[in-house]
Amino acid sequence: MTQPLHLASRSSRGRQRPWLEPLLLLAPAIVLMLIGFFLPVLQMLLSSVTSVQGVAGFSLGNYAEVFQSDYYLSAMGRSLRLSLIQTAITLVLALPLSYLMTRVSGRVSSILMAVIILPLMTSVVVRTFGWVVLLAPNSWLGQFAKSIDPVAYGQGLLGTEAGIVISMVQVLLPFAVLTLYGVMQSIDPKLEEAARTMGAGFLRTLRTVVFPLSLPGLVAGATLVFALSVSSFITPRLVGGSRLPVLAGTIYNDATVNLDWPFAAAQSTLLFLAVVMLIFATSRIGSRK
Repeated sequence: MTQPLHLASRSSRGRQRPWLEPLLLLAPAIVLMLIGFFLPVLQMLLSSVTSVQGVAGFSLGNYAEVFQSDYYLSAMGRSLRLSLIQTAITLVLALPLSYLMTRVSGRVSSILMAVIILPLMTSVVVRTFGWVVLLAPNSWLGQFAKSIDPVAYGQGLLGTEAGIVISMVQVLLPFAVLTLYGVMQSIDPKLEEAARTMGAGFLRTLRTVVFPLSLPGLVAGATLVFALSVSSFITPRLVGGSRLPVLAGTIYNDATVNLDWPFAAAQSTLLFLAVVMLIFATSRIGSRK
């Protein structure tokens, strides 16, 4: 039985253009990415090379001003340093917690999962104000810090980098745990049993079996946590105060208070490039066997 002519022609066109159907399926996502991401980023890049006076014309003066100012260099260095510290501490806490969640009973795992997810349902502003109370001079954390160093922690942990790290780790921990939990859950427990049968102890089994297999989740978690940390503004601002500016805070101040949009765009571009470089580096690391 012969195929109708219009169906045959449509089938031949489909074979000639196999890319058309996937492109049509991806079209809504592509349009959304163009409108919601690429166009704003392009506008930011163009604004960052606008002349310092705000008139039309190409200029790198905004970038030069960032690198010539000790204030902004200090804010950039503090942002990177605190982000690295927060990422390291978060992953150290997330690794055993994620492993525990995959090895306990289903009910205990559900309770732990609820405890991890529950803070995500609360506004970060509310959580940060809670930490402001907990880190105040009269709180037990503030009293403990003053007992260690009365000079450095005379006002408790407020206005200190230690206070920023403590509060930010609590904010970032759920993201790291959820990322690692998905990877560790796929690790077959029989691999650990085989290692123990061959004479490996518990710690050696974790080091030689669990940790290498969970490395993709560790890399993804580190990338996510660092990107969220280096771009965080509310928690460092409320806990650290104006004495400890971070790059996201200076961007907000220049854009909303000083109304210097080109200069704020230059700082945003530097922050964006740092995150993109990190994602590129970690993706290369994650793709290696």
